[in-house]
Amino acid sequence: MLIISNILSAYAPSITILLAARAILGFALGSFWAMMAALALRLVPADKVPRAISIIIMGISLALVFAAPLGTFLGGLWGWRATFLAASGIGLAALAIQVLALPKLPAMAAPGLNSFKTTLSRRSVAIGFVTAFLVMSGHFAGFTFIRPFLEEVPRLDISTVSLALLVFGLGGFMGNFVGGVIAARNPAWAVALFSLLIAGAAFALSLFGTIAGVAFVATALWGVAFGGFPVAISIWNARAAPDHAESAGALLSSIFQVAIATGAGNWRSHRRGLRLDWRNPLCGFGDAYWRDGHPRVQEAVSEEGRSTGL
Repeated sequence: MLIISNILSAYAPSITILLAARAILGFALGSFWAMMAALALRLVPADKVPRAISIIIMGISLALVFAAPLGTFLGGLWGWRATFLAASGIGLAALAIQVLALPKLPAMAAPGLNSFKTTLSRRSVAIGFVTAFLVMSGHFAGFTFIRPFLEEVPRLDISTVSLALLVFGLGGFMGNFVGGVIAARNPAWAVALFSLLIAGAAFALSLFGTIAGVAFVATALWGVAFGGFPVAISIWNARAAPDHAESAGALLSSIFQVAIATGAGNWRSHRRGLRLDWRNPLCGFGDAYWRDGHPRVQEAVSEEGRSTGL
């Protein structure tokens, strides 16, 4: 589906076809996340599952670090259509490697609705889903705006912002490894640790974001935490429902997608006369502080109010 999506994107005659092609890619990505833990459970012994999951997510982290700069480079060199064709070639190579390297796995019966019901009825699974939704929606609510924040509040130049984002990506790779090691011993502690690190990094940026060094270090720690959390919660999920791995994986993937949409969405809330603007970085808990404590952001907010009439 990745190959088909990229080929359709490369030859898309209209924006409608292009969006449909990207929707196919989104479906493929969701399916991949849903099958990841179940595949790890079938490929390795039970005691090696945490390591297998962390290795799989390490590959994703590496791709996130290098794919965007590579795509930008190829896009400038060849154009965006040729870049999509190149991406389809990479997908074809990955498919060939999988066919040659992975063992043949006998087909299993697809999980029915009862499997999903049984999975959701387990307390540990439900706790994991709620935690994943809260942490991931919180992450994307803030990190969606990390670049404009770094540019406008600590006033980092473009090269330093790029370096901070690179360090974030490399930190995510480190977090994958650390998350696998900790979660192999205690998934609950790993989930709690990385959740607190994400929250701590966001609070540090909200309270001390005008200090360039603090902003840079907090962004790096955020990367480590964000790299470790998906590993930890996936291992939690796999251990909570090893007999319903496909159903648990599919539900966790759905929770992630809903959390991403919720966190990154633009919406406003009025409570006790205070506007919480989810279009600003570190929205919600940091918004009131920023409006009163950071003159640069306060000036931008005032300008926004004049232009929108709010």
